[in-house]
Formats: sequence, structure tokens, C-alpha cells
Amino acid sequence: MATKEAQRGAYKPLSMSPKEYKAFAKNREPARSVFKNCVRAFVIGGLVCLIGQGVQQFFMAAFHMNERQAGNPTVAVMILISVILTCLGVYDKIAQWAGAGTAVPVTGFANAMCSAAIEHRSEGLVLGVGANMFKLAGSVIVFGVVAAFFVGIVHWLLGLGG
Repeated sequence: MATKEAQRGAYKPLSMSPKEYKAFAKNREPARSVFKNCVRAFVIGGLVCLIGQGVQQFFMAAFHMNERQAGNPTVAVMILISVILTCLGVYDKIAQWAGAGTAVPVTGFANAMCSAAIEHRSEGLVLGVGANMFKLAGSVIVFGVVAAFFVGIVHWLLGLGG
């Protein structure tokens, strides 16, 4: 932060301790209704899941698939919907209103990847889109691989493998 000295027109830094700054910021932060935010997240998250269930039911009815077979095309369609809504700027508006409700794993991750690609496209395809998009994906992939490894070990130790 800085204040303008009237005499010289120069800026000088304010000396504010971290504790004072925290109190200053807290006083200016808008009040949030936790209950209202939870309801919004629940409704939108449930709506995303309901749409996914509808897409899965469509594949099961139209193409005579079972639940397992309809899973992959359902995920692909949900990713496609998320990316299209992100490109149109609609997903971000929904996310601002609904908060965590839009973080449903498949659509939320697709939105994050697409947003990173759009944001860095001016830097080029490889160093901009590719590098920045996969900075986000890298941590998710590593977590998924490590978690799957430990779940597999537990599964094996308990003798649940077929």
C-alpha cells in the first residue's frame, strides 16, 4: 500500500503489521452467508449430476448399453458440455453464483483445463496452452496415480482382488 504525499507527489509505503493488515482486510470483506452458499453449491452440484445421469440414461436407452458401457460416453459428453460453456463464458458465471457446486470432478476439471488453455493461448500452442494447461493436470494426475497405488495395495492386502 502507498499514500501520496501532497507536497512532492511521491509515494511512500505505509507501515502496517500483518496483524493490522488482516484486521483491515477483514473489515472490508463482504459478509457471506454460509447457509446460502451451501444451498447454492448443493443445488448446482446436484443439477450437474442430474444432467450427467440423464445423459447416461440416454445412452442406455438409445444405444442399448448397460451402465458400465454408457459410462465413458457420458463422461465425454459432460466434458464437452463443460468446455463449450467455459468457452462461451457461461460456466464461470455459474461458478461465481454456485461456488463449490461447480467443482464436480469431471466438469470442474474440464473447466479448469479449458480456462488455462484459453488464458495462455497468446503464448503459443506448446509453451502457452500445453505447458500451462498441464501444470494444473500434473498435480491431479500424480495424486490419482498415488491414490490408486495405495488403494490397490489395501485391496490386495485385504484379499479383495479377483
